[in-house]
Amino acid sequence: MSTEKSLAKGSAAPGPVPKDHIRLYSMRFCPFAQRTRLVLHAKGIKFDTINVDLKNKPDWFLEKNPFGTVPVLETAAGEVIYESSITSEYLDEVYPEKKLLPSSAYAKAQQKMLLEHFAKIVPFFYRIPSAKRNGEDVSGMEAELKEKLGKLNEELVQKKTKFFGGDSITMIDYMMWPHFERTEVYGVQNCLDHTPELKKWMGRMMEDPAVKATMFSKEAHEAFYKSFIDGKPDYDYGL
Repeated sequence: MSTEKSLAKGSAAPGPVPKDHIRLYSMRFCPFAQRTRLVLHAKGIKFDTINVDLKNKPDWFLEKNPFGTVPVLETAAGEVIYESSITSEYLDEVYPEKKLLPSSAYAKAQQKMLLEHFAKIVPFFYRIPSAKRNGEDVSGMEAELKEKLGKLNEELVQKKTKFFGGDSITMIDYMMWPHFERTEVYGVQNCLDHTPELKKWMGRMMEDPAVKATMFSKEAHEAFYKSFIDGKPDYDYGL
């Protein structure tokens, strides 16, 4: 079973996951769910998708994940895994073809540490547009975001590689990409002005087949984002 339109409270629970498949519970515009979608596409895993109305969540979904967040994976055996980095690492372990995490324990730890640094950046993508809408001065927050993005740029300069894990895309790139896809929508692209290597990385990421398969146009992102901040998220925009 796959559903494009999101299922809301009162909807019937989906049937069992087909054998040799895995199911993703998602929301089309969620950057965290996109992380898992990127990994599924990159690894060529057979999956079906159930999109969920996150404002009006079905009871059966809350039984699978009490946090009520996406992404959530469910296997044919009824095993349920949630949280974006956990689901992505699970997929890399269970489907060993085309490994996205490095085999070296230290290199793997480096990627996880970099993801922790990136996690400190993510809130700025939400705080800055929110403050702008409220007519607040965002110069301090923008300066802090520029500094943090500058450190990511320096990471690429020091590594002398095309991507954050080497000269091919690895897990860390997919974990960071969804928020960079939305920088124009967040209105923070000016904070990338002094990050030439980071901009080159973004250009390379946009050529990746998994990124192409999961990305939305700027117009679609803007339309959903407007509906979201208006308090009436249109999860089915464009369908």
